[in-house]
Amino acid sequence: MRSARAFTPVFLACCALLAGPTAWAQGAAAASADAPPQAQPAALLPEVVVSGSRSERAIEEVPATIDVLSGEALDPARVQDIRDLARELPNVSVQRSAQRFGAVAPGGTGREGNAGFNIRGLEGNRVLLTVDGIRVPRELNSGVFGSAAFGRDHYDLGLISRVEILRGASSALYGSDGLAGMVAMFTTEPKDLLKDGQKLAGRAGVQLDSADHRRGLGLTLAGRASETVQWLGSVQAGRSEALDNQGENQALNSSRTAPNPQDDRNHALLGKLVVTPGGGQRHTLALEQVDKSSALEGYSARTTSDTGTLDLDARTDMRRTRLSWDGRYRVDGAWADELRATVGHQRSESQEVATELRTATPNTRSRDVSYTERLWQGVLQAEKTRPLGPDWSHKLVYGADVSVATLGNLVTGTAPPVYESYPLQRFPTTRETTAALFVQDEFASERWSLIPALRYDHFALDPQSSPLYPLPAASLSGSALSPKLGAILRPAPGWSVFANLAAGFKAPSPLQLNNYFENPLGNYKTLPNPELKPETSRTLELGTRATTGALDWEAAVFTGRYKDFIEDLVLVAGSGAPGDPLQFQAVNRGQVRLSGFELKGTLALGPATDLRLAYGQTRGKDTALDRPLNSVNPAKLVLGLQQRLGDWKLGATLIHVAKKSAGDIAQTLSGGQQPFATPSYTTLDLSASWPLRPGTRLSVALHNLTNRKYWEWTNVRGIAANSPVLDAYTAPGRALSVAMVTDF
Repeated sequence: MRSARAFTPVFLACCALLAGPTAWAQGAAAASADAPPQAQPAALLPEVVVSGSRSERAIEEVPATIDVLSGEALDPARVQDIRDLARELPNVSVQRSAQRFGAVAPGGTGREGNAGFNIRGLEGNRVLLTVDGIRVPRELNSGVFGSAAFGRDHYDLGLISRVEILRGASSALYGSDGLAGMVAMFTTEPKDLLKDGQKLAGRAGVQLDSADHRRGLGLTLAGRASETVQWLGSVQAGRSEALDNQGENQALNSSRTAPNPQDDRNHALLGKLVVTPGGGQRHTLALEQVDKSSALEGYSARTTSDTGTLDLDARTDMRRTRLSWDGRYRVDGAWADELRATVGHQRSESQEVATELRTATPNTRSRDVSYTERLWQGVLQAEKTRPLGPDWSHKLVYGADVSVATLGNLVTGTAPPVYESYPLQRFPTTRETTAALFVQDEFASERWSLIPALRYDHFALDPQSSPLYPLPAASLSGSALSPKLGAILRPAPGWSVFANLAAGFKAPSPLQLNNYFENPLGNYKTLPNPELKPETSRTLELGTRATTGALDWEAAVFTGRYKDFIEDLVLVAGSGAPGDPLQFQAVNRGQVRLSGFELKGTLALGPATDLRLAYGQTRGKDTALDRPLNSVNPAKLVLGLQQRLGDWKLGATLIHVAKKSAGDIAQTLSGGQQPFATPSYTTLDLSASWPLRPGTRLSVALHNLTNRKYWEWTNVRGIAANSPVLDAYTAPGRALSVAMVTDF
């Protein structure tokens, strides 16, 4: 935890300076009407975010870069899944590789679907994902599961009303997994549909997309049962097929570059009850379920010769169910103005099954791999605002955060390798407990805001003994101290400069702790590692925001050092000779440095015309191995033009992505093969929306108008430049999506 200790003296010194005896004496005074604007209720401010500070505030009052997607930014014609969310965001991406299945051998790709978010070059479980404050299940992807992989697309955007993407370490407020940033999603509230005086309101929608032949329907109803009770119910359903590419080879074997036939189905439900009994209380009870399944005919797994795999069928299922309660109380006490409590229970189940017909004996075999997470999470948070004399205000946010997760896995099937018997576990069922205390102290004047924060986490991984896991299981516990210091300077009206110095951490996973696989015929095995340490980060971000006449813009530069990266399956001992097997472990080895910048802005060219610009670039290097970091995406430039013609809205978006040069790619392929370096590309998207009648709007989006053939780096990493099936990894060509939404 060297990175956390390096920040602690700075943090404590700032707190001591800012919270000296005089300041605290002033802070004990009663609130007055002379409090500066920053202390006024967040509801009076234009755009409010939560993820940057654990409390509602204007986005201009957060010393970090945050993208907020709501309203038109979530138009279902343009955004139908999380891959679309990142389409126009520089330094943010979602991986979705082509599904090319293999039954047991490593190397199958795309089985996790929309795998998860990449923020400024870091991805997977290093990005914290939440829905209504409850953590989303983690990614599971390891060679010991063969080609099985479980991604993090536990969402249905038909249930989501707002998305906040926080860039940079968030561990000071949210704990583990916030090493790279955070994606916080918020489900629809009854107030989003109900207008003043309405007892019943609703929203119905239909969407079509030619890129994956998607057909979706959704219905949401909201009602006001009384002056104190509101309710909401939503159901979403959809079907789709394989995501198109620009591969033209339709062969029914491994030379195929066209997508494999695929049938996807998804269903999602959301129920909410909101009770406001008075006295500043508000209680929200939510039940959410997202269920996704996919069936695939694996033509690309079939042999091109007389021996090998003759046929392969695959199925994936994913379900997440959440029950949560969020309570808010107005206490107006000396210790808090508002108290908030959140309790959530979530269960997720993921399964992948592959059945293979082959020429060898036995001629059929199957692999059935499942992964489960059960989570209890509770948060108690208090907020207190008070004036500090005539020019300063003081806002304190503090609380406790406890989560208990049980993670399990099971591998079964038919015709196992001769050295194994089914069923078995690759890691024992593990109980993961995290308990934390956090505090954020904000001191604000008309010109300055200084925001130190500190969080202490203690985590423990306790595996259960099981006959399906043959090794003595290792336990692990530890702690992390995550400080943060933010500052905002407002040198002139409409202009602010911010800085954010933060530490992040990520605890080891149960799979990394107790990874098990043994092949005595091949003389290799994996071992637990109870000596693993948390991954840590130190990041610095400097930025400025301004509104100058018709121009609204923001720019930021960032840099970060990440230590003790956990690398899976590292050779630690053994020669591979009989009696001396190769031994692999997860170890703390990587040290990474990332830096870059981002620029975004909107220029009003006229009363009905807006020009948008966004640009982002990141550079990354694994300094321990002295090689580039392959998870860093090329620079992206986005130019958008929107024109309003009465009730009509027309838009055009130009996206240019730079090439991935060979010097920015770590040479990780065997046999001297060179990895494929993606060329630069430019695409043009068009969009339009217009009201068919009051309350009903039709939206249309045409993506990749010129039908440009291109590859996204995040989807093609690890593919050789001379691969004969390179076209299988191309992005979709020209595609049309349509959505109609009616409010009633």
